[in-house]
Amino acid sequence: MKLYDNAYRERIIIGILWRMMLHENQESPILPAEPIATSIEPVSRIGKKQAWRSLRWPLIFLGVIWALHFFSLKEMNGPSWGIHPRQWAGLTGILTAPFIHADYDHLISNSLPLLVVGTVLFHFYRAIAWQVISMIWLLTGFWVWLLARPSTHIGASGLIYGGVIFLFFSGIFRKDMRLMAISFLVVFLYGSLAWGILPLIPDQSWESHLFGSIAGLFSAIYFRKEGPQRKKFQWELEEEQEKSNPVTDDDLAGNLTEEPEQKIVVQYDYRPAEKDSQKGK
Repeated sequence: MKLYDNAYRERIIIGILWRMMLHENQESPILPAEPIATSIEPVSRIGKKQAWRSLRWPLIFLGVIWALHFFSLKEMNGPSWGIHPRQWAGLTGILTAPFIHADYDHLISNSLPLLVVGTVLFHFYRAIAWQVISMIWLLTGFWVWLLARPSTHIGASGLIYGGVIFLFFSGIFRKDMRLMAISFLVVFLYGSLAWGILPLIPDQSWESHLFGSIAGLFSAIYFRKEGPQRKKFQWELEEEQEKSNPVTDDDLAGNLTEEPEQKIVVQYDYRPAEKDSQKGK
């Protein structure tokens, strides 16, 4: 059956993600106490523009790594390009290693995941996308340099693992149904990557995969209160306001204390009328 074909399943999930990006509402209004069911609105020009804009930086990054590989620079496999653990000359590889790939198979296998994960990240987490990518990039590279086995570590797979793990846990931490749906779609699409963190293939940098995953989890925890947040109902905001301004015992005592009765003094000045005074005479 076609559904079990990996390529067919990949196209379906990518299509769902793209559709979610087109229909995503960028505003975060306060929801009423009872949510009202609404139908999906037609795709607006703004939605299309934002979705295509999210593709820009992932496409630029892919263009750079494909250009570098196409021109086959001889220095790519040297210490100045790859990460060489615990060698001072290999420190520059922390910045340059994701741009370098061993062969076309290596590059092709990383291209589509980089495009998908990067686009989803820049679209749904655009406010913190650069911060997340920088953290995953630097932490993964440094941990590989510090703890990995002696070898030349190249490739952008650490960024892919970090991005997938970030998207998964970030949606769960934020408790937003829309972001959680994205989390499970990404995991369903690239869940098989979990085998890559194990030392099963000698020529594969499983350390980059493992440390990239840890960096993605760390980034999800670190940025959990930044970026998109779950939309709240009105009654939730009222509860938070009550918790932030609790009624203390002193307030209750002050409200229950009886105020002393105020005496009302009425001054009455009586002056007899002229007729009454004449009769008295």
